[in-house]
Amino acid sequence: MRPVFIGIAGGSGSGKTTVTRAIVSRVPEATVAVIEQDSYYKDQHWLPFEERLKINYDHPAAFDTPLLVSHLDQLAAGQPIEKPVYNYKTHTRESHTIRVEPKDIIVLEGLLILWEPDIRRRLDIKIYVDCDADVRVLRRLERDIRERGRTMESVIQQYLESVRPMHLEFVEPSKRYADIIIPEGGFNEVAVDMVATKLAATLRDRLGR
Repeated sequence: MRPVFIGIAGGSGSGKTTVTRAIVSRVPEATVAVIEQDSYYKDQHWLPFEERLKINYDHPAAFDTPLLVSHLDQLAAGQPIEKPVYNYKTHTRESHTIRVEPKDIIVLEGLLILWEPDIRRRLDIKIYVDCDADVRVLRRLERDIRERGRTMESVIQQYLESVRPMHLEFVEPSKRYADIIIPEGGFNEVAVDMVATKLAATLRDRLGR
């Protein structure tokens, strides 16, 4: 049977991963695969490193959306995929991939998944995680320094030059396509419980559980 596809969008640092974990923990009877839109950044290995640094990674054009869409279709057809592995320090794809098997639930999370029509039409449940800008900035600053080897100066520069403008132009407007908007991210227990209830009902209808 076709998996249930859930899209979880929101600004950088809004709490998309926290929401994903909170929802998945409430449907223990189902198998789940999580796909990050960030894994589908276009490979720029042929560019000099200095040129890669100039790319706007918060613009829709930075993503290999056709590959992502084809992978969603493969999973919907019950076929495994080879998910790319992206290196944030070098801004290139790794030579190896991660095999993802079809599951009952496929969670797709990322900045711009609700912006892209070809992705939206493949989602059964569309969620937007809302969060105050100052909280998102602090979370991104901490994550990029700790996990991605960035300096505080580079994170702040990127936020001012691309993250904030792209959020206002693309991410925030995509909120109108959401079925559910979750303020306060994964800490909003009421909203998460509502999504989990809807997901459990969809699973019962789809999979006969």
